[in-house]
Amino acid sequence: MFELWGILVVFVICPLLGAIPLIAWMAQAISKRRLAHVGTGNISVSSAFYHGGTLVGILAVFSEAFKGIAAVLLARVFFGNGSAWELIALIAVVLGRYWVGRGAGTTNVVWGFAVHDPLAAVFVLLLASTSFTIIRSRKLAKFGVLVLFPLIVAILHPENPPRIYAAIALAALLSWIYKTMPDDLNLPAEEAQAESQAAFQFLRGESTILSLDENLDATLFGHKAARLSEIHRWGYSVPKGWVLAPSDDPASLIEFLQPSDLSPLVVRSSAIGEDSEYASAAGQYETILNVTTKDGLQQAIARVRASYNNPTAAQYRRDRSLHEAGMAVLIQQQVQGVFSGVAFTRDPMTKQGDAVVIEALPGNAAQVVSGRVTPEQYRAFVIETENFASIQLEGKGQVPPALIKQVAYLSRHIEEHYHGIPQDIEWSYDGQTLWVLQARPISTLLPIWTRKIAAEVIPGLIRPLTWSINRPLTCSVWGKIFTLVLNERAIGLDFNETATLHYSRAYFNASLLGEIFRRMGLPPESLEFLTRGVQLSKPPIETTLRNLPGLARLVVREFCLEKDFNRHNSKRFAPALSQLAQEPVNDLEPHQLLERINFILELLHVATYYSILAPLSAALRQAILRVKDRDIDNSLTPEVAVLRSLQDLATTAQQILPEFNPDQLFEQLAQTPQGQEILEKFEQLLQRYGYLSEVGTDIAVPTWKEEPQAFRQLFVQFMQGEKPRIQNSELERQPDLEENSNVGSIPNVKQLPQNPQPRKTRRFVQRRVNLKGRVTEIYSQLLAELRWSFVALEKIWLHSGLLGQSGDIFFLEFDEVRRLVENFEPEFVASLQELVKQRQLQLTEDSQLTSVPLLIYGNNPPPAVSLEPVSLSSEQKLHGIPASPGQVEGRVKVLQNFQALPEVEPDTILVVPYTDSGWAPLLVRAGGLIAETGGKLSHGAILAREYGIPAIMDVQNATSLLQDGQKVRIDGYTGIIEISDG
Repeated sequence: MFELWGILVVFVICPLLGAIPLIAWMAQAISKRRLAHVGTGNISVSSAFYHGGTLVGILAVFSEAFKGIAAVLLARVFFGNGSAWELIALIAVVLGRYWVGRGAGTTNVVWGFAVHDPLAAVFVLLLASTSFTIIRSRKLAKFGVLVLFPLIVAILHPENPPRIYAAIALAALLSWIYKTMPDDLNLPAEEAQAESQAAFQFLRGESTILSLDENLDATLFGHKAARLSEIHRWGYSVPKGWVLAPSDDPASLIEFLQPSDLSPLVVRSSAIGEDSEYASAAGQYETILNVTTKDGLQQAIARVRASYNNPTAAQYRRDRSLHEAGMAVLIQQQVQGVFSGVAFTRDPMTKQGDAVVIEALPGNAAQVVSGRVTPEQYRAFVIETENFASIQLEGKGQVPPALIKQVAYLSRHIEEHYHGIPQDIEWSYDGQTLWVLQARPISTLLPIWTRKIAAEVIPGLIRPLTWSINRPLTCSVWGKIFTLVLNERAIGLDFNETATLHYSRAYFNASLLGEIFRRMGLPPESLEFLTRGVQLSKPPIETTLRNLPGLARLVVREFCLEKDFNRHNSKRFAPALSQLAQEPVNDLEPHQLLERINFILELLHVATYYSILAPLSAALRQAILRVKDRDIDNSLTPEVAVLRSLQDLATTAQQILPEFNPDQLFEQLAQTPQGQEILEKFEQLLQRYGYLSEVGTDIAVPTWKEEPQAFRQLFVQFMQGEKPRIQNSELERQPDLEENSNVGSIPNVKQLPQNPQPRKTRRFVQRRVNLKGRVTEIYSQLLAELRWSFVALEKIWLHSGLLGQSGDIFFLEFDEVRRLVENFEPEFVASLQELVKQRQLQLTEDSQLTSVPLLIYGNNPPPAVSLEPVSLSSEQKLHGIPASPGQVEGRVKVLQNFQALPEVEPDTILVVPYTDSGWAPLLVRAGGLIAETGGKLSHGAILAREYGIPAIMDVQNATSLLQDGQKVRIDGYTGIIEISDG
């Protein structure tokens, strides 16, 4: 039992001990420097000396030495002297230092190992110090020690294999950390604190010649050199090269290199910030070709460095608010190009399409980028599947087509390595090898905006008032969630840029979200995995490990989500909704309505947190535990709950009125006391669920309470028995899985399957699905109350003549509404109706677009054009996300919006741009569903599964490609749509 406590101490206390940020606290207190925000961002002993000075550095050594010694002594208390557990305790400390403390843990290990095994430590110290003094190679000394100390442990203690294995594991861990973390000793010694410079210079060792074989840090050696070293490590051909940091003395490198007429060199700039996503700095700095002598090399390096201070380059940096950093220099073997050119992985002019645009000429690449010669231009389309790849080429010239195709293929793959960010790639072919000379982001095509996910969160055309409320709410809550995980790593991320409007439609910032997820140690497509079921790429393991504490904080929030929501619901949401329901909104004055709106917005800020996390939590649990959609009960989702209640009511009404005229149903029910009771319950349902609308997240869309025609028509359909209810899961028939239920207290419960594990697993997922339904109800009710408040305010302004017609208020932004209520500004009031008219015209123009791009590159997209209807042949197929199982054949009915309810037959295949809860009256009558946006968790998918309707989501441009009356066959198992003849 005593040793069990020891294991607990090693695996819990020791990581916490390593995580205590003593160095950061001391540096902040003494030197007023936040180490995480300067230099490499490491919080280490060397960074303490460098940024904080000698006193901070010495205190840092003592604090980290204490941690290492304490860990060894703690393990010794439980396991005795010299056990392998002492080394395991050091491993735990190092992990805590790396994950949370942002240090490598070298000092912890040095002092801890000295206490653990003094004799072995002495041998290691003597050999390491001697070799470093003689060789003066910091890298060799550092990694040499990691080989040396396990070897000495093995020699001194051959009878103790666990101790040897622990020493090897500790050395391997440190080696991995050294490779993943930037080294503070690479920082310029002259910029260190004055009293630390001498020691810092000594520890740096002799100037090391760095090549593109190294893992170069862009903050020290510039993005150009760092990217080329990265591309080289991926296995692509990059000319051999060497790099000088801004403060490096070039003498040793010049002495090492042997330029000649037969082996010329090229000297290139690699300024800090050059070739980044924020600025290309193309043409701002010098590049010197054909360097053939050592004197020429020295002069070329000096010229490239001096170009950093050229007036035009300095002005370029000022215009883009780039901080002054320095000029690293890249020296490479010059390629004698037979054909050379530039490839753009996306068209930088049209900013649309999937073509790789290639400019090429015979000779070297300098001709193309110089702009003095007109190159040949080609367009290549790379088509790849799991088992097939082809490249379609447009354009002809002197360059062999096979080479152009090879360039296109190479370029597309480099873009994929950079997470889909469009790349500008310089290349050259010497007759044998295709060389990559440079790769940088096309800054004018950033950020990348995507309709995926955004089209589900807030679909359709969006008016200014809706956007001015939804965007700040959503972006701020996402920012808080991300900051919870990233902590200080969130610095520099502008969460207000998470979403924007293009063509009056919502787009999410894919570049920003990808960067956030990468910083979190998650694949960049994590959000799509949770909401749409896409395949995940491999996450960067070092970032994942570093962010484990932050991810753990998020997991804790996830586990507490239901408890936190229940607390907020009982103390804030439920009382507030009761208060709002009792308040006569149409009797309030404008300033009272504004107070009411602000009150609702405060509640919505809290509710938005749950409306984001609850669906993601449910999706994450379902994905991890692999619970099938058919095993999920969505009865607490409002759109499902209202349909079930309305269908039950219709079943009762059928017994009272078995024969009726659909056009006069409500009049006929009113003629009998039993029918009146049915109508009263119908009105209660309408009041209960009147907050639902065609688009639940858009306050500009009328609710069922305001326009109940669709709700009444749905009741008539149920009375006619057009769509029998289908219970789509075993969980629906198990009352014990409902919220806060208890199997033991419910009689006649159907027996569950024999295996208890699936039941526990499904219950674990079901609780989150239930929570998601409750959150959706609260959130939708608050949005409805917000809409009704704005409608009441609009009525006052219509009466006063401030606005011209109903709906005008939704073409104002919320700050403009606030200005009109709080201050009377004659100039603004005079221009108000013209402002509304301009925005209405823009919305009308955008509404005419039959299709908008799924991806937009850059902040200023070109004007969208409507696609001409395309006739698909019977051989063609469309693909999407299978969202509801089943196969059906029928005739297409395309709907662009929900304004008019068409005739829908049982074999009608509805094709829609999006779905929301208000589409239920149509969906329950259809034979199948095809939607341009959405995934397995979207409203349409849930309703389709509820009523056994095959459904396929995320079919791009479906409303343009498919036409009314066209016969199709949809497969809800595979997501395939086949065009049929006839």
